[in-house]
Amino acid sequence: MKITFYGHACFGIETKGIHLLVDPFITPNELAKHIDIMKIPADFILLTHGHGDHIADAEAIAKRTNATIVATFEIVSWYEAKGLKGYPLNHGGKANLPFGTIKYVNAIHSSTLPDGTPGGNPGGFVIWNDESCFYVAGDTALTMDMKLIPMTCPKLDVAILPVGDNFTMGYEDAIIASDFIECNQIIGAHFDTFGYIEINHEEAKNAFTAKGKTLTLLSIGETLTL
Repeated sequence: MKITFYGHACFGIETKGIHLLVDPFITPNELAKHIDIMKIPADFILLTHGHGDHIADAEAIAKRTNATIVATFEIVSWYEAKGLKGYPLNHGGKANLPFGTIKYVNAIHSSTLPDGTPGGNPGGFVIWNDESCFYVAGDTALTMDMKLIPMTCPKLDVAILPVGDNFTMGYEDAIIASDFIECNQIIGAHFDTFGYIEINHEEAKNAFTAKGKTLTLLSIGETLTL
């Protein structure tokens, strides 16, 4: 499995030869100016919720790649009205798709599409196949519902958690979240993009290390192979 960070909360994940793209917010992100969305591969686009800083480039990339958008029923319906393909999920539900099993799990946040249309409730994804099992939390506060993940899903190899605070949990709560989900290999998301969510990288990584865990903060454009 290969994970490429495209800034903010956007990740490209290659698993079983299939390209997943999570929460594409690239062209409006000043920190990701060097990323060309016309070169990003995508077979499926996974949207955790409807905020502009998670879906800004979803339509353009889906039109270019003919990717299927996976999200809540409300978000998928919104994109289908634009002529794009979608696969709807809702909380607690799972589906078998070409890349493996995907389950939509709870997140505590909000979700409104750019034109004011309700995006349904926000969530995250747990995805597994015979290659790996990973969790993409999306934007969320720390929640006891995270304890359900190891009870209902295979053991996680890695989890992508928000660490920027202010709009989501900060890295201190992300450490607790890693306990809840029983995963010590964490990739940080939703940090540094705006002044509100700038973090001290060394402080955050050292806090994880002190608990026997690893926090990886990728540079924009960097790829991690697991």
